[in-house]
Amino acid sequence: MKKLALSSLIAVFAVSGAHAANVIDGNPLYMPKAHHFYSVTDVATHTKGVTPWGMQEDFGYGITDKLAVEVGTTLLENDSFDDFAWDNMSLSATFRALDMKGWKADLVAAYKAGADERVGGGLYFHSKSLRPADDNFWFDKDLTGYTWTVGARGGYVASNWTVAGHVMFNYMNSESFNFGDKGMHTWNLGLDAQYVVCPKLSLVAGVEYTGVSNDNWAYDDLEGGKVKNAGTWDGTFGVNYNIDATKFVGAYISGSLNHQGGTAADEWEWDDGFGYGVKFGIDF
Repeated sequence: MKKLALSSLIAVFAVSGAHAANVIDGNPLYMPKAHHFYSVTDVATHTKGVTPWGMQEDFGYGITDKLAVEVGTTLLENDSFDDFAWDNMSLSATFRALDMKGWKADLVAAYKAGADERVGGGLYFHSKSLRPADDNFWFDKDLTGYTWTVGARGGYVASNWTVAGHVMFNYMNSESFNFGDKGMHTWNLGLDAQYVVCPKLSLVAGVEYTGVSNDNWAYDDLEGGKVKNAGTWDGTFGVNYNIDATKFVGAYISGSLNHQGGTAADEWEWDDGFGYGVKFGIDF
């Protein structure tokens, strides 16, 4: 089953205290206050059609005003549950290293167990399309990968707009602690923005590039071998509506441009169509 283009990296815009009217409104530099919980739930389709869809949950807690932890997980479905996966489970921590008037900067570290990025799969994977038919896989070593991530995000929060960038470095392998072994080294570079139209409404947009910095475990082109400089551009545009100061809902569209193989492995290709999604966020 193809991995869905969800918005976990560029469109799960959380919250910023800079907007006094709202605690949570979809701001890309959101940081929960001490002893506050938050949840952002995202349901989205892939750009190639509405048949596959996924649900992502990010649940976090502010230990202090400068330190927060988050647990995330994703479920994927395709063809009326002919394919189904509990795709991943992650744990992350965010530390606010800079909070100077409108300028914000965070350090981020994360660990994720989930689908092997080369072949799909997940922590639990069920598929009627594989042989033997109607197979189930649970933490299968050929379908599960483990990823360590370190990075930073930062930007400027004004009274009615925010611009933020992020850079993340990822190491994934078939085991959690085999750092000396060959693995996949990837990185994410992105830019997110929010514009507050009125106290109830805001526009959000983001773009992110995901690149592969080596090919020891790179994306495979099944027809022609490994692809040099494999990568993906993902873009998202959405609208968020504030239910009240602690809750918001959003709707968005997404698109992807990839260089990961196929019949034209040396060319960049747009995925067919657009993805669509909705989300709900709450701070409590």
